[in-house]
Amino acid sequence: MQIYQPVIAANGGIRPTWAEVNLTRLSQNLQAIRTHVTPAKVMIVVKANAYGHGLAEVARHLSPQADYVGVAVLEEGIFLREMGVTAPILVLGGIWGDQIPQYLQHDLTLTASSVERLEQIDAVAGQMGLKAKVHLKIDTGMERIGVHYYSAHTIQETALRCSNVIVEGIFSHFANADARDLTHARLQLERFDKVLQFYETRSLPMPIRHMANSAAILQLPESHFDMVRPGILLYGVYPFADAPRSVLVHPALSWKSRVVYFKVVQPGHPVSYGSTWQADHPVRIITLPVGYGDGYFRSLSNRTWVIIRGRKYPQVGRVCMDQMMVNIEADSAFNGDEVTLIGESNSEAVTAQDLADWAGTIPYEILTNINTRVPRVYFTEANT
Repeated sequence: MQIYQPVIAANGGIRPTWAEVNLTRLSQNLQAIRTHVTPAKVMIVVKANAYGHGLAEVARHLSPQADYVGVAVLEEGIFLREMGVTAPILVLGGIWGDQIPQYLQHDLTLTASSVERLEQIDAVAGQMGLKAKVHLKIDTGMERIGVHYYSAHTIQETALRCSNVIVEGIFSHFANADARDLTHARLQLERFDKVLQFYETRSLPMPIRHMANSAAILQLPESHFDMVRPGILLYGVYPFADAPRSVLVHPALSWKSRVVYFKVVQPGHPVSYGSTWQADHPVRIITLPVGYGDGYFRSLSNRTWVIIRGRKYPQVGRVCMDQMMVNIEADSAFNGDEVTLIGESNSEAVTAQDLADWAGTIPYEILTNINTRVPRVYFTEANT
C-alpha cells in the first residue's frame, strides 16, 4: 500500500487546474539513470522550471542525490542558491562579460565558450581575489555556442595560462542523438575524442568530460564519459517516441483540472471560437478551466483527449485562453469531477508524448509550456 505525503498541499483557495509532481518517481528515475551509466556521474538538468515540474522543489529534492546541477541561465543558478541548493551548479548557456562577478559571488560554475570569454573570466576572478570554476564548451557539430572542435586547442592553451581559472570540465552537445541514424552523433563523438587528446599528449589531468543528453544516455553508451546530463529522461519522459527503453523511467508529472460547467448542446449549435465543431445530435458538453493561457496548446483543438472517471473523452471546439470544452456524449459528469489532462486514471493514460503528437511538436515543449499560473502540488510515496 502506498501512502501519499504532500510536501505542498493544495488548499481551498487553489484554482481547479493543477499539476501534481511525484518526487519519489523523480528519485527513482535518477537512480535508474545512475545505475545505467555507472561509474559516470550524473548532472541533473533543471533548466526551464525543471522542464515544467518546478525549479525550486525539484532541485531541492534531487540535488542531494545528484553530483551536479545544470541550468541554462545565470538567473536560474542564483535562484537555486537563494533556495538553499548547495550542490555544484553549472550554467550551461552563454554569458555576458558583465555577469561574471555574479557567477563568482554565487559560487556558480561558468561555461567558457570562447577564448575571449575565458580571458574575461580569468581577469574578473583575479580582480575579486577568487578562483573561477569553468567548463570549456566545444562545438562538435551543433553550431550553437562553443569553440569549434578544429580550433579547440586555442581555448585549451589559453586555459593553461589563466592563473585564476580552474578548468573543472570540458563538454559538448549532440545535435542528433535522438535519430535512428547515429552517423552524425558518432562523428561528433569522434571529434570530441580528438579534442581530448590535448590533455593526453601533454600528460595533463583530464577535466570532467561530459556530452550525453537523455537520448545519448539511451543510445550511445560510449558517450557517457565521466558525467551525463539527463534532462527530459529524468522526469520520466523519453526524448522521442520510439526511444529504446534501456533505462526504465516513469512520468513524474500529472496535469489535472475539474469540471466547472455542464450543459446539453443541441445539434447544429457549434462549440467555441470559429465554430469549428458541432454535433448532429444532442450531446453533453462540459467546460474545464484550462486553456492555452495555461500552456494547453490551441493547436490541440479538436485533436486531444482527456480522462474522466477512467474513460477517455474528446476535447471539442477551439481551445480558449482560459477554458476548453469536452464532449462526454450521453455520459454523466458533475461540477468538481477530476479530469486528467496528462497522466493515468484506471487503465487509461494520456502522456506528454500523446499531446506532442497531437500538437505536432515534442514532449519537451508540452512540459515546459505548462504555465506558472498552474499550481504545482508535490508529494512523496511511502510504502507500508
